[in-house]
Amino acid sequence: MAPNDKRDDSRPPLRVRRVSLDTGRENVVVISRHSSALRPEIFRGFSRVELRRGSKVVLATLLITDDDGLVGSDEIGLSEPAFRRFAEPIGSLVTVSPAAAPESLDAVRGKIQGRAFEPAEIDAIIRDLTHYRYSDMEVAAFLISSASFMTSRELLALVRAMSVAGTQLKWPSPLVVDKHCIGGIPGNRTSMIVVPIVAAHGLTIPKTSSRAITSPAGTADTMEVLARVDVSVDEMKEVVAACRGCLVWGGHVNLSPADDILISVERQLCIDTGEQMVASIMSKKLAAGSTRLLIDLPVGPTAKLANATEAMRLRKLFEFVGDQFGIAVEVITTDGRQPIGNGIGPVLEAADVMAVLANETDAPADLREKSLRLAAHLLEYDPQLRGGAGYARARELLDGGAALKKMQEIIDAQGPSTCRNDVGRLSFDVQAADDGAISEIDCLQLNRLARTAGAPIDKGAGIRLFRKIGDRVEKGQPLYRIHAYDQSELDLAVAAATRNSGYVVGARQGLAVETAP
Repeated sequence: MAPNDKRDDSRPPLRVRRVSLDTGRENVVVISRHSSALRPEIFRGFSRVELRRGSKVVLATLLITDDDGLVGSDEIGLSEPAFRRFAEPIGSLVTVSPAAAPESLDAVRGKIQGRAFEPAEIDAIIRDLTHYRYSDMEVAAFLISSASFMTSRELLALVRAMSVAGTQLKWPSPLVVDKHCIGGIPGNRTSMIVVPIVAAHGLTIPKTSSRAITSPAGTADTMEVLARVDVSVDEMKEVVAACRGCLVWGGHVNLSPADDILISVERQLCIDTGEQMVASIMSKKLAAGSTRLLIDLPVGPTAKLANATEAMRLRKLFEFVGDQFGIAVEVITTDGRQPIGNGIGPVLEAADVMAVLANETDAPADLREKSLRLAAHLLEYDPQLRGGAGYARARELLDGGAALKKMQEIIDAQGPSTCRNDVGRLSFDVQAADDGAISEIDCLQLNRLARTAGAPIDKGAGIRLFRKIGDRVEKGQPLYRIHAYDQSELDLAVAAATRNSGYVVGARQGLAVETAP
């Protein structure tokens, strides 16, 4: 190391202070403008600093405060994520110095200029991502550079690097089935019905799911209404050994941790290319130890895939990556023109799921039927089941109560939920503005409305649907009911629904009315 590159060990250390700041996934630290150990002006031009205690090093974004009550002159304040990851006691002495940008950013700059990534460069980028060495701006640069073009070689390298960056699960069974929907359709909570059906049959289906990012509920958010989902890897294995299946939050078992970081920035940029979507999904399924994978691609005007051409291109990408990594991938397209089920939001969607499993007479028929068809595809992987018998077997397990019994076993094994599970007591009915048949439902708008009402943070917030495509309504009849816990959130959702209800009654000018199949 050259003399000018030596670390300045003469700089006095600072004492760690925990600051109650939720900075999302980013490490953020705060120093006083009157710091006794640091002159804040030396950090001008550096957005990141390096905290060091012994051999432990953490990179963080630096903020400077004039409030000595927040951070003293001999202290450094660590936000909640930084404090958790640094894992040193309050009062510990640390040294702080400007942090150089990660070397892997040179590869990102090259990609922006039109050069393809080398596999080793992608490895370095994912390694830096998972160690929180990238700021959100640098993550955005990587995403945007990759969105412009990505070769097949780059895609495979990205899947491989992401899949090995975190936990890699191994299962005793040679046949491990899984399903995944690319999302975008409100209420599409089929996994919570498919898993108990498939597990009741005897196949292994360790389902790891995500929490909502821009939707009003992810599978993990909805399952959390019924059971604990933040289980450890060992606990997850115990549940699968006992029940053949589980429904847990993938983030807690650290599957493809780089993906969670990328998604948190990706959604804010509204970037969701096919290659990035495939890398996200396949890296997690590879890490989860899946050998057979069913992919659900909803297609509709306001779904992520607007037409069959887009769906075909994505299907080929999934199949290509599956072939390269030894995962048998089956891709099906489904109707994405409208929500599935009657509820949007964790509590309302959980109620739909349990109504289907319990074979209640008012259970949503569309959620039941789609779940049966998806389960049938997975059951067909059983070599002992005759070809074409999957649907009949799925229906037998659901109608006979075996699926409900299995779901209860999974709930008991994962542990009781600690979440509030009542429906928001504040409500407002959105009414039809005209007479006629419902011709269109905007899935994206309904997602936005449910989130505005408080979902998924407020589990009982969301939307209860009364009408679907093809139903006839009269002016003034309710289309759906918005539920919320907080009056201000309800008011915002009602105002947004007044501007755009998300429903079209009658044919739009120049468009024919198309009813649901």
